Amino acid sequence: MALIRLTKEFNFEMAHYLSGYDGACKNIHGHSYRLFVTVIGEPISEEKHSKLGMVMDFGQLKELVHRRIISKLDHALLIHDTPESKELQPLLTKNFEKVEIVAYQPTCENLLIHFAAVIKAELPSNIRLHHLRLNETITSFAEWYDEDNK
Repeated sequence: MALIRLTKEFNFEMAHYLSGYDGACKNIHGHSYRLFVTVIGEPISEEKHSKLGMVMDFGQLKELVHRRIISKLDHALLIHDTPESKELQPLLTKNFEKVEIVAYQPTCENLLIHFAAVIKAELPSNIRLHHLRLNETITSFAEWYDEDNK
């Protein structure tokens, strides 16, 4: 058995509001995110299989991540659903198309936890999510590893 890791990179633009934050990022602001999704599995060995030699078709991974994450978050504003943000929510959702109200503070770290749950739920049973990396800026990123979360 040979396990192989595949990584696909995704880019999206997203703004967020960090409710209760005490630094410069307490204002609504955005980032150019880079998401790296790494899965692990064994290459298909069935001679007649159309994906012979592949762990997973990169297109299949791209479709999953685009459908469940990128299409929802690209050019969106994320706001944590808190009592503090309640009065902002109607104003923003009335005036902008892509406002996502989420149950967590939309930090780089919490985004990764959410992404991991979403991706893991849709991967084929023979493929595992190995790790995620999310760059919030060119020099700042967070990582999620499956082995750390067992």
